[in-house]
Amino acid sequence: MSATMNEADLRTILTLEVPVIVRLGERQLSMREVLALVPGAIIELDKRAEHELELLVNNRVIGSGTAVKVGENFGLRVSRVGLAMERLDAALNPTARDESAGKAHEPAARAA
Repeated sequence: MSATMNEADLRTILTLEVPVIVRLGERQLSMREVLALVPGAIIELDKRAEHELELLVNNRVIGSGTAVKVGENFGLRVSRVGLAMERLDAALNPTARDESAGKAHEPAARAA
């Protein structure tokens, strides 16, 4: 973020909507396996059920948390989140895929 950002720029940035994803897990499948998928198939993921889920903004990990039920929906109870500048950078600079995918990731610190 530019050191010369003015108040109008900041107000505009704060109104932006960005894609937020909660990643349950990941797995590589061969194209043969993908084509063989049918309703009822189960894909085992690389994450144990008790592990935290990753919170991503624009495909970049910004935090983590645990799954919760909210009425009839699922939600995420955030337990760790990166610094505000890291979250802003993720929102403003999307990537095709997070560089840390497949690695254990701990955001630098909790937000104040």
